[in-house]
Amino acid sequence: MLRDDLKSAMKDAMRNKRPAELSTIRLILAAIKDRDIANRSDGSRDGVSDDEIQELLQKMVKQRNESIKMYEQGGRLELAEAEQAEIAVIQTFLPEQMDEAAMGAAIDKAIADTGAASIKDMGKVMGVLKSGNAAAMDMQAAAGLVKQRLAAK
Repeated sequence: MLRDDLKSAMKDAMRNKRPAELSTIRLILAAIKDRDIANRSDGSRDGVSDDEIQELLQKMVKQRNESIKMYEQGGRLELAEAEQAEIAVIQTFLPEQMDEAAMGAAIDKAIADTGAASIKDMGKVMGVLKSGNAAAMDMQAAAGLVKQRLAAK
């Protein structure tokens, strides 16, 4: 379970005195705990699933990438480097991301499976992609590729 991997990595970072890694893992665990609490208010007693944790991790990477751009524009390279270090830690808990060729193949398969014929069918295609590849695919990039392919039809 991903949650157990995170806790184990936190203990390892404490033992080996890696404060930057420890700090990032604690941020991840705090975000997961917040999601657990939010789920309890909805009546669910279960903690968040591994899929939800992966979704959360991807969101954290995206937020840090946006921060890096702003820091670089503002000339704050030391802060950009710190964000990049956090991204490196977060990505160790995510599956390897698809390259563009693999993403294209998955998109073509989803278009064929749904019978999508125009841009109006983009929602169906994105739904199929999310259900099967959400953890390994940059959904924002995928949306752009789906739009291109459906516009060409």
